[in-house]
Amino acid sequence: MLKVGLVGYSGRMGQLISEAITQNTELKLVSVYVRDKQELTFHADKICITNDWQEFLNLCDVVIDFSTPQGTYALLRATIDNPRPLVIGTTGLSEDIYKLMRELSCKIPILYATNTSQGVALLNQLAFIASERLRNADIEIVEMHHHHKKDAPSGTAMTLAQCCAKARGLDLEKIRVSGRDGNLGERSKDEIGVMSLRGGDVVGRHTIGFYCDGEYLEITHNATNRKTFALGALRAAQWVISQKNGLYSMKDVLE
Repeated sequence: MLKVGLVGYSGRMGQLISEAITQNTELKLVSVYVRDKQELTFHADKICITNDWQEFLNLCDVVIDFSTPQGTYALLRATIDNPRPLVIGTTGLSEDIYKLMRELSCKIPILYATNTSQGVALLNQLAFIASERLRNADIEIVEMHHHHKKDAPSGTAMTLAQCCAKARGLDLEKIRVSGRDGNLGERSKDEIGVMSLRGGDVVGRHTIGFYCDGEYLEITHNATNRKTFALGALRAAQWVISQKNGLYSMKDVLE
């Protein structure tokens, strides 16, 4: 039985992950980290609810984190002295957090994914292939989410854009465009557009388009239920526990 620790229980994804663990006979939720114990309204038997990082880490074999950038940073710092394999699905991370994650991955296996669905993992691979082979195509990415989503563009859209830029040997931060307004002139050859839409209860839709003269290719992934992300996170946790130290993605889980 794999003992799981969860960071970010009070969020939508945290609650779905907790529910999915109870339905998985190979996993057991043993510890939940909270900043304030009053955050949680449930009192499950044999689950440690704590705001002490070391107590939290001592109980689990693997940690799943869907919290906030601040929560992820604190988890990484705590894991320096108490190593545990990590699955991190928090988005909106700063470069400092990415740097700490890369450094820590020399000591433990870490799987970081802005989206834990199998379909998006495959979409990232398709984006790389299409970007590399359709080198003259203009690349535009459009993502839509529910009106509660706080960050934009989505982490998934940014990962897609990074795959495309990497395929062409480009620096994404120099070529990314996330809004157009006014008389901007013609679209530059290398720019990658990443646009965000928000509305209603849309779980997640990502479309990446490769636009050439005379034809275009569009690939869309639609998430219809957040449970797919929870199940993907559990699959990642079961996978990462047996890996060597390093920084992994959902692509590695698929392979």
